This record gives sequence, structure tokens and C-alpha cells, in this order.
Amino acid sequence: MAVRHQLIRRSPEAVWAVLADGTRYGDWVVGTSRTHPTDATWPRTGSRIVYTVELGPWKGSGETIARRSEPPHVLELEAISGWLGTARIALELRPWGENTMVICDEHPLRGIAGKLHNAVVDALIQLRHRSMLSRLAEVVERHEPPRQCERGHDTCHPTER
Repeated sequence: MAVRHQLIRRSPEAVWAVLADGTRYGDWVVGTSRTHPTDATWPRTGSRIVYTVELGPWKGSGETIARRSEPPHVLELEAISGWLGTARIALELRPWGENTMVICDEHPLRGIAGKLHNAVVDALIQLRHRSMLSRLAEVVERHEPPRQCERGHDTCHPTER
């Protein structure tokens, strides 16, 4: 089992907002180039997103199903990758002061990936997670949260900052 964590300098709700946008997975999930939800309910349990993977001239597609969704703290997914099989990917978002600790736990379930699962595969998944979670942090942290001014408005006049 490959487990990795990443501190993201935003609230769990800010991280969840990115996870809840099925069109953004291509921005942070390593290997995917395009993603889109199949309906408007993503990431509700049972909802799906489809994705495209491009490796040089080779293109493939797959599907990810939300198996457990507890906003804004838990999202468990099953990625279906054709002949490679399926994988369980669990994302847990824990408040960490004003930030969020994201814990990613992934392991192959079925197909050739499940049959060949070993320590080497886990090491490769760890490398992928390192990049993936760093990219997720960049996507989430790129958007500054709105600042409250002294008078409690959502936006501030420059002299109030």
C-alpha cells in the first residue's frame, strides 16, 4: 500500500473545492491530460469522471468512480484503467491549524496491476504521489483566498489592507 501526505496551505474547504471540480483533475493528477465529469453530481458517491492519458503518440482513456464522498474530508475513488485493472485511491483532508494535511492512500484492486502488486509497484506509486500531491498543492495555493477588510466586507479598498 502506498501512503503519502502533503501539507497544503489552505483550508480543507479550499482543497475540497479543487477535488470537487471534475474538470481540474488533469491539472494535478499525474498521467491525465483531460478530465470531465459524466454528470453534474461529481464527486457524489457513484458519480464518474472520464479521463484521457497521453504517452507520446499513445492515447488511452479511463474512468474514475467516486466510491465514498464525505465533503470536505474524505474522497475515495476507484480508477478503472482498462486492461491494467483498477485502483483504490483514498484522499483524506485533515485540518492542520489553518492548513490541510492531505493523505493519499492508493493500491491496485483488480486486473494485472492487482496481480503484480508488490513493493516495487508501491515505490513507483510513491513517486507518482509525490508529484501529484505537489501539483495539487500548487493548484489550490495558486488562488489566494478572499481577504476580509476591517469593516467585514468581502473585498477591501487598498487602504484597508
